[in-house]
Amino acid sequence: MRSPGNMTALTEQATQLLDFNQKLDINLLDTVVKCLYNGEGNQQRMAQEVLTTLKEHPDAWTRVDTILEYSNNQQTKYYALQILETVIKTRWKVLPRSQCEGIKKYTVGLIIKLSSDAKNLEKEKVYLGKLNMILVQILKQEWPKNWPSFIGDIVGASRTNESLCQNNMHILKLLSEEVFDFSSGQMTQTKAKHLKDSMCNEFSQIFQLCQFVMDNSDNPTLVGSTLETLLRFLNWIPLGYIFETKLITTLIYKFLNVPMFRNVTLKCLTEVAGVHVNQYDEQFVVLFTLTMNQLKQILPLETDLRDAYGNGRDDEQNFIQNLSLFLCTFLKEHSQLIERKTDLHTTLMEALKYLVLISEVDETEIFKICLEYWNSLASELYRESPFSSSPFLLGQQNSEMPVRRQLYNPVLSKVRRVMISRMAKPEEVLVVENDQGEVVREFMKDTDSINLYKNMRETLVYLTHLDYADTEQIMTEKLQLQVNGQEWSWKNLNTLCWAIGSISGAMHEEDEKRFLVTVIKDLLGLCEQKRGKDNKAIIASNIMYVVGQYPRFLRAHWKFLKTVVNKLFEFMHETHDGVQDMACDTFIKIAQKCRRHFVQVQVGEVMPFIEEILNSINTIICDLQPQQVHTFYEAVGYMISAQTDTGVQEHLIEKYMLLPNQVWDGIIQQASKNVDVLKEPEIVKQLGSILKTNVRACKAVGHPFVLQLGRIYLDMLNIYKCMSENISGAIAANGEMVTKQPLIRSMRTVKKETLKLISGWVSRSNEPGMVVENFIPPLLDAVLGDYARNVPAAREPEVLSTMATTVNKLEGHITTEVPKIFDAVFECTLDMINKNFEEYPEHRTNFFLLLQAVNSHCFPALLAIPPMQFKLVLDSIIWAFKHTMRNVADTGLNILYGLLQNVWQNEQAAQSFYQTYYTDVLQHVLSVVTDTSHTAGLTMHATILAYMFNLVEQNKITVPLTPTQGTVTNEVCIKEFTANLLKVAFPHLQDAQVKLFVTGLFSLNHDIPQFKEHLRDFLVQIKEFAGDDTTDLYLEERETSLRQAVEEKRKIQMAVPGIINPHDMPEEMQD
Repeated sequence: MRSPGNMTALTEQATQLLDFNQKLDINLLDTVVKCLYNGEGNQQRMAQEVLTTLKEHPDAWTRVDTILEYSNNQQTKYYALQILETVIKTRWKVLPRSQCEGIKKYTVGLIIKLSSDAKNLEKEKVYLGKLNMILVQILKQEWPKNWPSFIGDIVGASRTNESLCQNNMHILKLLSEEVFDFSSGQMTQTKAKHLKDSMCNEFSQIFQLCQFVMDNSDNPTLVGSTLETLLRFLNWIPLGYIFETKLITTLIYKFLNVPMFRNVTLKCLTEVAGVHVNQYDEQFVVLFTLTMNQLKQILPLETDLRDAYGNGRDDEQNFIQNLSLFLCTFLKEHSQLIERKTDLHTTLMEALKYLVLISEVDETEIFKICLEYWNSLASELYRESPFSSSPFLLGQQNSEMPVRRQLYNPVLSKVRRVMISRMAKPEEVLVVENDQGEVVREFMKDTDSINLYKNMRETLVYLTHLDYADTEQIMTEKLQLQVNGQEWSWKNLNTLCWAIGSISGAMHEEDEKRFLVTVIKDLLGLCEQKRGKDNKAIIASNIMYVVGQYPRFLRAHWKFLKTVVNKLFEFMHETHDGVQDMACDTFIKIAQKCRRHFVQVQVGEVMPFIEEILNSINTIICDLQPQQVHTFYEAVGYMISAQTDTGVQEHLIEKYMLLPNQVWDGIIQQASKNVDVLKEPEIVKQLGSILKTNVRACKAVGHPFVLQLGRIYLDMLNIYKCMSENISGAIAANGEMVTKQPLIRSMRTVKKETLKLISGWVSRSNEPGMVVENFIPPLLDAVLGDYARNVPAAREPEVLSTMATTVNKLEGHITTEVPKIFDAVFECTLDMINKNFEEYPEHRTNFFLLLQAVNSHCFPALLAIPPMQFKLVLDSIIWAFKHTMRNVADTGLNILYGLLQNVWQNEQAAQSFYQTYYTDVLQHVLSVVTDTSHTAGLTMHATILAYMFNLVEQNKITVPLTPTQGTVTNEVCIKEFTANLLKVAFPHLQDAQVKLFVTGLFSLNHDIPQFKEHLRDFLVQIKEFAGDDTTDLYLEERETSLRQAVEEKRKIQMAVPGIINPHDMPEEMQD
């Protein structure tokens, strides 16, 4: 610990810094900043407080020049620049003009001093970068109005000194980024538009400067900076500067083959290639041919790019990535231009050859760029004439192939090879080789690689349609190389089988059958020939994968399907890691896709196959783990769901659930003699597992599972109560820590699975009347009282989600029960979640889902509850949308919007609801709109506010909305109410700003996107003190556009007879 004396001294000294009547002690400030970066504990906290207080002092900026001049610590200088940046962004308009000019002069002077000398430029790079940013913030406030000559000044100064010019390029680049790339949400729309116009209007001077540097300078860093700056300009400058000057040829001839400039040059050319216009076709052709000519000199087509990339330096690797971007961008936008000119076909083929070579580079990000192009090319060629060119079936020859397809055909064959040999991993495959070369089970479901698989699969399907014979030939050939050992490896076999599995459905059925038979024969042969469990496991997993991907083939060939399923049952006894999982997963896939075939008597069979499965279920699953048994049960459930004869189906369900029911009955018998059995860990675990089996079975069988559910329902609810009492007793005796113990966790699993089973069945049921009559009363009886009685830590969030599911499914049928549900769960849950925004996240989410369900389907029940409880409901909705947990806030907003619309349907309730709550709700919604931590919900905020203002504007609310409004209309009253709210919350805004904002809320409430941008503009304004100078908010211009919006809205309304109240009609339209 630091001694208290030391701390006190530091505190006293630090307070001295905050006294603005004293001269600033620079050494002391440096010490405090060092404390912040190098101190610890209290000392660091103290330093943080002092520096924050100093930074927030309105006069802090007056100290900045002294600090920058005399401080020896770089961190202190950065701190001073932060103070300066804050004052420019928020208080610039309220500083006296002379001081603004002073700050401007000082910043410019300092930048010129530091950047005029090349050595300094490098040494002070970071510091200068921060100063440049300060200057750009000043420009956003001052230019063009108070500093009209800025562009002329900076261009003029740049011609005098090279290192100064280099830094000025950085300033111009930053300005371009701030205005064109990052202006949304940082400045109002009108201001951003004015700045963009100013930059376009004055761009010729900047362009001449860039041209001058590129033509005349031999200073490499200056030329590099100029090209980087030009790159930022290319996405917005008027197109004449690109296509009607010598810019393209300068870039290609002068810079593309210079190693230090080739990357930035290629990026510039890519920007140009991406431009989408029709009037510069010639220039695009020139761009393509010249770039290709230079490329062949830099990177001859014979280069093995995969190797070159692997051994290349960073900038060489970047060049290959930039090249892929250039070629893909150009070909996607303008390939048709090149296709039209027969003399350029060779060049086009060369470009495609580069792309094929780049597609082989071992770098996923680069591959994704190429993949996107191959996907768009293949899908385009397919859509132009969507037939499958299968020569076996249709006897087509190449002569009939569409012209474009003929042109690309040779390249596409190479692309097929790349796709097949690089196929990504689909999510279903679970047996993989890890980094240590062991075969293990993969648990991760990596979304990035799944997306890659989806895109590759789609591309390969198109490629297969374009030439089925070629695809088949490549795959068969690669499979031969596996069998004869030339290319044998786990990785190669996996990618090949994933590719074979991915084109299911892309061929004619006959071809598919022939192809698949060959593949499976070869794979089975491979399995025989390889030794070692690991090899066999990999091959087995691939056979299962391929078979599972071809349900059409399985459905057409019963014998084969039966053999496959029996083979899967064999694999379920194979204890090698991951094989059982794979077998269960394939089994469930096949069961879903071929379910009907298992419940019918097939040719040559004496009974449906499902009967055989149920007869030997015991022996099939004896080696499986519990979670695998659950998967197995779900799979069999899908088969049973396909039986349409109710009697037969009931017999199947009884047989199917026989095993779990025997264990269940045994436990229930023991418990009826001695209830303490239900505290034994083994028994509790068994109950959890049986319920999980029921949950999965119910998921597959659906409504008919009522037979099994009815059999165990009441016992299950009694066990639920019993578990609950055990948990509550344990918590009462030993405190909340006990919930972490394994036994208590198992008991909670039993409760959770019970609720999961009930909500799963209810959501799949199809007789709401029967459900409400027979299943809901015992459920509410067992679950609700228990929930209310429990201590918060023992309440299951699933109770709330089960109620939500029930309401969503049964809708109006359950309206009469809603008050009962609310009595039990509403206040006690609200009490758990209204202390803060973090605790009990699951209860929080589910609570609002329940509220949303009731609001959507049982709204009359909400109107029927007592006023005090209704206020509680509304408060909880308001509490929801104030959350920083995004999902809760979104649900809250959705409920509020639904509630407002529902209230409107009920005329009696509507007027009194609005009279009591309208201004309240409005105030709370405005408070989250203006809170920057809630900007993600802006679309919904806009929708709700627009709806509320619309109600008032159209006089739909007939009662007075505030007690003091007298004869004033609601519209005027709400406008004043909103304006006053905002003035109190943001006293630094001018009346004109507030008035304009409120006007917009009314005139734009028919156009949500516009309304949202209007809110966003206001959020920009509240960050900044405008003082008396509101010119750069262009209020008049904004007012005009709002007036136009009102006129537009009125025109739209006038076009619909009767939509406008006769008393609001213009005179000339009346008799």
